[in-house]
Amino acid sequence: MKVHPVAYISSLMGTTLMGCPDVSFVEHLLIDSRKLVFPQTTLFFAIRTEQGDGHQYIDELYREGVRSFVVSSVPDLASFPDARFLLAENVVASIQKLAAAHRKQFDFPVIGITGSNGKTIVKEWLNHLLQQEKNIVRSPRSFNSQLGVPLSIWQMQETHELGIFEAGISKSGEMERLQKMIRPDIGLLTNIGEAHGEGFDSIKNKLAEKLQLFRDAQLLVYCKDHALVDETVQQLLQEGTLRASLSWGIHPGADMVVSYHAMAGRTIVSVVYKGISHGFSIPYIDPAAIENALHCFAICLHLGLQDQVISRMQDLPPLSMRLEMKQGQHGSTIINDSYNADLSGMFSALDFLGLQHPSRDRVAILSDVSGISGDALPAYEKLASYLRLKNITRLYAVGDQFQALASCFGDPSIKVFYFKDTDSLLHHLQGVNFRDQVVLVKGARSFHFEKVSHLLESKNHQTRLEIDLSSVSQNLSQFKAGLKPDTRIMAMVKAFSYGAGSYEIANLLQFHHVNYIAVAYVDEGVELRKAGIRMPIMVMNTAPASFSSLVEFNLEPEIYSVGFAQQLNAYLQQEGISYFPVHIKLDTGMHRLGLEPTDIGHFIDQLGRTSTFKVKTVFTHLVASENPVHDDFTSIQLQRFEHCCDLLSAHFGYPFIKHAANTAAIRRHPSAEYDMVRIGIGLYGIDPGNSDLKLQESVSLKTTIAQIKDVKKGESVGYGRHSIVNHDTRVATIRIGYADGYPRSLGNGKGTVLVRGKSFRTIGNVCMDMTMIDLTGDSGITIEDEVLVFGKDHSIVDVAKTADTIPYEIMTGISQRVPRIYLGE
Repeated sequence: MKVHPVAYISSLMGTTLMGCPDVSFVEHLLIDSRKLVFPQTTLFFAIRTEQGDGHQYIDELYREGVRSFVVSSVPDLASFPDARFLLAENVVASIQKLAAAHRKQFDFPVIGITGSNGKTIVKEWLNHLLQQEKNIVRSPRSFNSQLGVPLSIWQMQETHELGIFEAGISKSGEMERLQKMIRPDIGLLTNIGEAHGEGFDSIKNKLAEKLQLFRDAQLLVYCKDHALVDETVQQLLQEGTLRASLSWGIHPGADMVVSYHAMAGRTIVSVVYKGISHGFSIPYIDPAAIENALHCFAICLHLGLQDQVISRMQDLPPLSMRLEMKQGQHGSTIINDSYNADLSGMFSALDFLGLQHPSRDRVAILSDVSGISGDALPAYEKLASYLRLKNITRLYAVGDQFQALASCFGDPSIKVFYFKDTDSLLHHLQGVNFRDQVVLVKGARSFHFEKVSHLLESKNHQTRLEIDLSSVSQNLSQFKAGLKPDTRIMAMVKAFSYGAGSYEIANLLQFHHVNYIAVAYVDEGVELRKAGIRMPIMVMNTAPASFSSLVEFNLEPEIYSVGFAQQLNAYLQQEGISYFPVHIKLDTGMHRLGLEPTDIGHFIDQLGRTSTFKVKTVFTHLVASENPVHDDFTSIQLQRFEHCCDLLSAHFGYPFIKHAANTAAIRRHPSAEYDMVRIGIGLYGIDPGNSDLKLQESVSLKTTIAQIKDVKKGESVGYGRHSIVNHDTRVATIRIGYADGYPRSLGNGKGTVLVRGKSFRTIGNVCMDMTMIDLTGDSGITIEDEVLVFGKDHSIVDVAKTADTIPYEIMTGISQRVPRIYLGE
């Protein structure tokens, strides 16, 4: 990428340049301090949001080598003698202005995509179809927001021949800013629906806002079968607001008339455009995929490339749009990211790899970089530099380009193995053990790296618990948005993070700068420290035998009784340790662990003058914060808590953090916010308080069908003959039982699961390793079909209610033999 002088960048944004007068250059834009790679040529945008303030990371970034910052308030220049500060009235507007100026430098065609659904799929399929003819620059993943779009536009270079960018909005007024940056020559509206509709008065208002993206476009592609869309587009064409359109649909008046039918799991498509017929098939039968594919073909028709892409339509790849992190053999962790293999995708995947298990060796298995036209040397030099920065110890490089440019990878700290093709790699890996390492598998689709991932994964049974890390992050943001700016957050990762996996969740929380995490026992904290978690950890139940581990691993215990405090005090005095961080637990009504209000005086008398402790926080646990019936008792608890805090504060004479609000109380009892809140099951999209938060269920339990058989009338199913069928019944056996954590109480028709989106009841008792379901009436389901036990479309809340329990018990009861798979954008 071309580098630009900071002074030139400042002039494009209209900012005031302050600080060191030395000439410096910018190549990379950064909005997230955690993703720094090339400090010398990075320009950091210090953005203030409801969740945080980028200005607070300037000092850290300066120490790491960054010298250029866009700010809305200038820090003490004397503290940063070599830095240049670009003072802006609005930092977000500045990066958007810079992107708009950058876009004007290029005249190759740009496709702009917006709509309620399908934007990323259509973008990636267009790239799949056109990358052999065009050198394409496109939005990374789902970079379609007010900040994602400028970062996408900044990737544009003179060597590119086509741009494909997404635009996503959440409220009125946002598209105008995106339009100024993208300025598409060709527009594509995928569809219009209810998704992300909270910020609009109506569907019409939402459609009008999205269509603003295309006001200067030469052509708009859309589906004529959507009546509201067609009516609005025709009106805008008559007014001259839109220049031209290419419509497609079953509608006989469409420019591209289509017809299609399903056959053997595929869709056979016929297209007539300008009197010429075209035919092809796609490997999908669902309406959304068909619509997305036809959008793509319409674009290819307009570009005159229909003949080149017809054969590729039959191979449109399934896109999960997320990487998967799985347990590998011999204690290794496998990161499988087959989303794309362009340079930007490589960097993104290596960023993710760099955040995992910092104490372990890191291995990268990469295919040739895709999307390169012309000289490939600069791209591979950058990749080699990135691999060094991410501390990769071994590289398995597959493809002709890697072999031709092997001279780029001469760093002795990285051991490199070259392979002509994937089969050669697979043969080599048969004799390789990745023991306790983190392995990234990242390849272009033509290399079929799914075979590599499958070879390396631990051979567990097919039941799995999927944790969507992007949804966990979104839920955390939802809670943050409703808090005061200075309120801290403690996240509960006890009980294996409610079954979701302690390290992986703690690592995500550390990435998001959560202030504290809490575990139940010292062993949990020790494992997190060994795995590389550095943030403060509170231990809620410490045995005296674990005191040495507390000290060794810098864990902070909860003091819940005078007797326990005396034991800890004696140990610390014996070891000569002063001001050890502790947390005082107050029992204001739970009557589990904690100092009761009547204990406070005795506690102060016995331990109030010791210098071995440093009280970090004082907290209590609310008994029924989720239940309006007990709101009066919650108020009583808070009064008791405040009274005890006053007594402790008067004695200690220094400030400590106070916290009482759990997940349910955060929204239901704002007065309980104090200095910090504790989020537990809410991170996974479960809201005990039924608040107005837009949480997303982030955990899904899935399995597969092992066998299907027809059971005759009068026969029984399962142990104990509790289910005797009164008609011929089609029964499927699925690979999950009570040993996996599926409640035995859900047998005999009480529980339900989803297969292909349809609900089916259990039949017979739940067995240890298997459960049977009644498929009567559906002949299309087959062996190995996926079964959703609970998840987004089959809420764990409903499953728990049916099982006469709570979601906490369901989640924490999922057996450790069930592999956890982590998904993330």
